[in-house]
Amino acid sequence: MVSRVEQAVATFEAGYTCAQSVFVTYADLFGMDRETALKLSSPMGGGIGRMREVCGAVSAMALLAGLKEGNTDPANEEGKENIYLLTRRMAEKFKEQHDTIICRELLGIEGMEESAKPSERTPQYYEERPCLKVIATAARIVEEMLL
Repeated sequence: MVSRVEQAVATFEAGYTCAQSVFVTYADLFGMDRETALKLSSPMGGGIGRMREVCGAVSAMALLAGLKEGNTDPANEEGKENIYLLTRRMAEKFKEQHDTIICRELLGIEGMEESAKPSERTPQYYEERPCLKVIATAARIVEEMLL
């Protein structure tokens, strides 16, 4: 498979959230159409609803892991454990490069954003944020661990 890391980064540069950028780049490989993938991942941006909690790129990795290895049987304790372990391993790989999976810590801000309104995408926006690197990291982890 040809790497899609640059495609994920370009999707963010086109205005999509970090979560959408990672998720939509790979969702088709697991049978999901683009529009559904964009809708499903849209609330995860900004650290879940711009609350600056778990990074949207990390959330997207977890959602993709679910599409590949997710458990559908509520009685399957081993299946539940396996998807949790996979998600944890992916998050740990992310932490190895960025020290955290928390959006606000990645951005160097304190607490939740007061407004749910997204920031304007300007050249300064892209220069000041680690989002492009974070998205590339998440995309590489998806390719390494899920594909």
